[in-house]
Amino acid sequence: MSEPLAYVILGAYGGIGSELARQLAQKGAKLLLVGRDEARLAALTSELGASYAVAEATSSAQIEASIAQAVESFGSVYGVANCFGSLLLKPAHLTSDEELESTLAINLKSAFAVTRATGRLLKTGGSVVFVSSAAARLGMANHEAIAAAKAGIQGLALAAAASYAPRNLRFNCVAPGLTRTPLTERITGNETVAKGSLAMHALGRFGEPADVASAIEWLLDPRQHWITGQILGVDGGLATVRARGGA
Repeated sequence: MSEPLAYVILGAYGGIGSELARQLAQKGAKLLLVGRDEARLAALTSELGASYAVAEATSSAQIEASIAQAVESFGSVYGVANCFGSLLLKPAHLTSDEELESTLAINLKSAFAVTRATGRLLKTGGSVVFVSSAAARLGMANHEAIAAAKAGIQGLALAAAASYAPRNLRFNCVAPGLTRTPLTERITGNETVAKGSLAMHALGRFGEPADVASAIEWLLDPRQHWITGQILGVDGGLATVRARGGA
């Protein structure tokens, strides 16, 4: 029987990250779960029999240290998923410099830190998956800052896929539509706002954390070793499809 693979999940106790952790744990994977809230990490690791490391999404040094910890603890790491993220819905003229910088730091800077760390530390190949957004492909009002950050993640993944392909280190993204997580509750929990957003999703429902986590898990799997530099829409058709109404 082959040795279980090891994975690092950053932003591990969020809606998508925690579901991904549970899916991988069910398959026997060795996990290092990373986030800023030690109490929430400890609770999840206790549930899953995993390990954890405390790191801020905005700290490149802490992100690299957490991946280095996983390599040291497990001997090798096959995959890393960066589920750190934030959501800012404001037009550009109402967005402060501080809000823009925070959005870019939590989303894009964390992805760059993961790229640099895995480029240094994953010597024998593997899989890195980032979480982008359908908003990076579809012009949506009041999404300027977050769309810029998420589009940057996509460009980063494509460049990294080219740079590290000779080492069989793969980089891919998932690009979700609106997904029911604690981060989006103020949208999905508002009946009026949710109704308008729901109408934009051709499949007629919002995503669930398991929908996105399953796609990330699939890209992390070594059986997908010929897939790199891809942006996988997990969005109910939001970015590409417009339903006509009744069938």
